[in-house]
Amino acid sequence: MSSNTNAIIIAAGLGSRLSPYTDLTPKCMLDFAGKTMLQRQIEAYRACGITDISVVRGHMADRINLPDLTYFENSDYANNNILNSLFYAEPVIRGETICGYSDILFDANVPAALLASEHDISIVVDTDWKCYYEGRIDHPIGEAENVIFDANGMVISLGKHLTLDDDVDGEFIGMFKLSARGAELFKGHFHKMKAAHWNKPFQKAAVFQKAYITDMFQSLVDDGHPVHCVTIRQGWKEIDTVEDYQKAVEALQG
Repeated sequence: MSSNTNAIIIAAGLGSRLSPYTDLTPKCMLDFAGKTMLQRQIEAYRACGITDISVVRGHMADRINLPDLTYFENSDYANNNILNSLFYAEPVIRGETICGYSDILFDANVPAALLASEHDISIVVDTDWKCYYEGRIDHPIGEAENVIFDANGMVISLGKHLTLDDDVDGEFIGMFKLSARGAELFKGHFHKMKAAHWNKPFQKAAVFQKAYITDMFQSLVDDGHPVHCVTIRQGWKEIDTVEDYQKAVEALQG
């Protein structure tokens, strides 16, 4: 249990693939058997002793309004992507920090596994990931944020559109942890890359402002900074499409 760790939830996106459910409701505020996805995330973090929780909001920001949270506003959410969205909460990227996507359901043992990591930069990787794509029509396996890591659990490469052969070791679930030192390293590298690549290609992104978190991790690895994998076997679900949402609600109600 850790009361010294803070969490940041990145929840600024449109969630357009969940229309019509997200026409009037942000993705993280959709109901999952009586609780919103955001409530379920907060419960999981609090079960691990994390009570200092911030949310980056953008699309329909006024409807993301749960109490006892710190909010940051991504005013340019229509023109940027998840990496730049995270940095609207830069004031709280300090000390030990867990960052996560707002569109994942997860058990409390997932952030608990991250808290046990002593590395400066740790990402959660599901090594039993392929089963999630069986019968998943609207979000094909080729869109997974795949990871290849070495025998010591250190990232070699990651991102969408990696080969789908035996080289792929798992899927990045959209959650990572920075130690106090890792947070400073992460922020410093972001600003270095932003200065060099704004309005220019960056890793797999056409321009820096459209970069994914995985682009940042790959850039760190390329620059010689180790990124450690905390491996899990299931215990989470991505909610990206209508199909994902309906299946998840059905499972929770069952």
